[in-house]
Amino acid sequence: MRNNLHNKSDVIEILSRIEKLSSSSESLWGIMNVEQMLSHLNAFLETSLGVNSPKRLFIGTIIGKFFKARYIREKQFSKNSRTHKTYIFTDLRDFEIEKLRCVELLNQFQKGGISKCTSKPHSFFGHLTPEEWAIVQWKHFDHHLRQFGV
Repeated sequence: MRNNLHNKSDVIEILSRIEKLSSSSESLWGIMNVEQMLSHLNAFLETSLGVNSPKRLFIGTIIGKFFKARYIREKQFSKNSRTHKTYIFTDLRDFEIEKLRCVELLNQFQKGGISKCTSKPHSFFGHLTPEEWAIVQWKHFDHHLRQFGV
């Protein structure tokens, strides 16, 4: 089975990598600092929990479903991919607050399981099943934790 955030052991592995981050962690690529990266992860995790729901992108309604399989498959996310404006944070953030929020949301997502996943569409790819959300979330965390060398 592929890594996903409904699997407790995969969440434990992600949490141990988050613990290796510090406020002085530097990115290996991209423009986000560590606090902005954690805010970014938190906002996207909140989307899968139904806390926020970014507006569907027009282009996504046309071509999103054709790219969905590529997004979900085992290949890692590309570096420096475009980001929906909902998930871009440029202001100053508090590292400890964002890290604590990240841990809370990860645990909430894992413990809630499929019943807590949103049924609202992804802003580009459209409908994702709870299993697909869990896979995409793991891939997203893995991508950004590798960005910061953990």
